[in-house]
Amino acid sequence: MFPLNTFENLCVFFLLLMIYSAAGWVGEMFYCSVGKGHICEKRGFLNGFICPIYGHGALLVLYVLHGGLKNPLLTFLAGMALTSALEYFTSWFMEAVFHMRWWDYSRKKIQLNGRICLQNSLLFGLACVLLCHVVNPPVMAWLFHIGSAYTIPVASFLFGLYLMDNVLSVRSAIQLSHRLDDLQKVRQEIRSHLEEKAAQLQQKYEGRLEEVTDRFMAGLEDANDDFLKEKELYLAQLRSGEDLFERRLLRSHPDLRSKRHSRKLLNLLREKRPGQKDKK
Repeated sequence: MFPLNTFENLCVFFLLLMIYSAAGWVGEMFYCSVGKGHICEKRGFLNGFICPIYGHGALLVLYVLHGGLKNPLLTFLAGMALTSALEYFTSWFMEAVFHMRWWDYSRKKIQLNGRICLQNSLLFGLACVLLCHVVNPPVMAWLFHIGSAYTIPVASFLFGLYLMDNVLSVRSAIQLSHRLDDLQKVRQEIRSHLEEKAAQLQQKYEGRLEEVTDRFMAGLEDANDDFLKEKELYLAQLRSGEDLFERRLLRSHPDLRSKRHSRKLLNLLREKRPGQKDKK
């Protein structure tokens, strides 16, 4: 790697981050699409066509290994360890911040707490060998060859887009977490109300339950009709505040889990909206 002692070097460093983040996004899209047999929904936390975890992993490996070890086998092992540690930390950190699990490898045969798995770690190790011994040297040479007249303005422009995308995505993730909190409160209120009404009616008609089953159900429906309408309206209002960034986060993370709420709440947010067409 190179010393970060000039603004030009910082721009080259950032362009490397963008290049490898974009390459990682393309690789993940291809890998997931092949596994599903069709083109999957856009992957990644950000709205742009990049996955920063791949870019940060590439730069971490290049920096720690000084561009790669002489023995490719050692590069493979060290790269696998570094990238797996980064993936585990990123999963833990994002769950701690947003209270949601953004990917889950629990169904894999060999995995650790659902955050990393052997299959992906091996692929990361192979990618590190390819990165250090094949890809990065010509990419570095090309970036320095085109000169600061191009690297500085391009890096500055991309940094602005990258920063804006991060702000939008973090905002959407926080809104999604709060929306789950609100839905959970609504579900608890409805359940408590129904249980209270059911208990009152059961006590009232105890001993004559079989005879008054029809009256019991009618009374229960009448007692809860207005309440449920208000709650349905409230749920509709909650959904109406969603933006396309929140919906994209839900679609691009099929294994998303909330640390504080059940999967049913996430599925409720994923349900098709009125007038929304099914995607083939």
